[in-house]
Amino acid sequence: MDLSAKTLIIIAGPTAVGKSSLAMEVAQRLSCPILSADSRQIYREMTIGTAKPTQADLERVPHHFINELSVTDAYSAGQYEREAIERLTEIYQEHDYAVMCGGTGLYIRAVREGLDTFPQISPEIIQTVTEEYNRLGLPHLQDEIAALDPRYAEQVDMNNSRRLIRAIAVARQSGIPYSDHLRGQATQRPWREVAILLAMDRPLLHQRIHQRVDMMMEAGLLTEVRGLQAYRSRRPLETVGYQELLDHLEGTITLDQAIDLIKTHTRQYAKRQMTWFRKYGTWEVLRDLSMDAQLAMISQHISS
Repeated sequence: MDLSAKTLIIIAGPTAVGKSSLAMEVAQRLSCPILSADSRQIYREMTIGTAKPTQADLERVPHHFINELSVTDAYSAGQYEREAIERLTEIYQEHDYAVMCGGTGLYIRAVREGLDTFPQISPEIIQTVTEEYNRLGLPHLQDEIAALDPRYAEQVDMNNSRRLIRAIAVARQSGIPYSDHLRGQATQRPWREVAILLAMDRPLLHQRIHQRVDMMMEAGLLTEVRGLQAYRSRRPLETVGYQELLDHLEGTITLDQAIDLIKTHTRQYAKRQMTWFRKYGTWEVLRDLSMDAQLAMISQHISS
């Protein structure tokens, strides 16, 4: 099979910008499936707060990576890369096109370029480093990464404890610095790619974010989160919209405060998403265009 004749249409952008609606229109017109590139939509228990496609949408267009796992399951970007490549290869046996849609930049980058490979880290090492962090604080991690891997220390966010813990654990496991595992060279995929980045003026995007949060609350997000309280320690629940309402259910903040924080944190997340997409990959940026104009631009890129 000549995969060079196949096309992957990537639709990325910040939350609430309209990615899912555009992806549905494109997929329906091309009669092809959609691969979700949203790291939380894959979990069955997280529906309202992740803005999943509706059941009607799922019935109209085949979707992958929706409702496939439980929040108790571990899942990584590396697993997503492997499974997405496998599914695309299968899809292209029957279709000339596939659509990938989502806002998880690392998942999209994994499929476009491949991820760096790291050794399997033993749970004991991760636990040890985590316990050191809990006991000695962030400065201990900062000092150790500076000593173990000064090159990585220059580029990592030194206030991000999770990244520091992982880098230290990799260095201890492998005996070589974390930065030595970074390839710096993208994997070339065999299919053609049309990469679309949706953008929107900030005031309008913020308005849409606020409206979406209000709609989620009206749809029963608090009830959904209440049913997940037992899983608070699970990584999938470390998500905007869930963390704030879990804090409210534990009595640390009021419901109004939680809703305001969800809106604030979602705006901040949208900004981080755009920063990521501008940093990684080449994109055709579609800013403040109507649906018809977006579809016309995508059609033009497909036919060119």
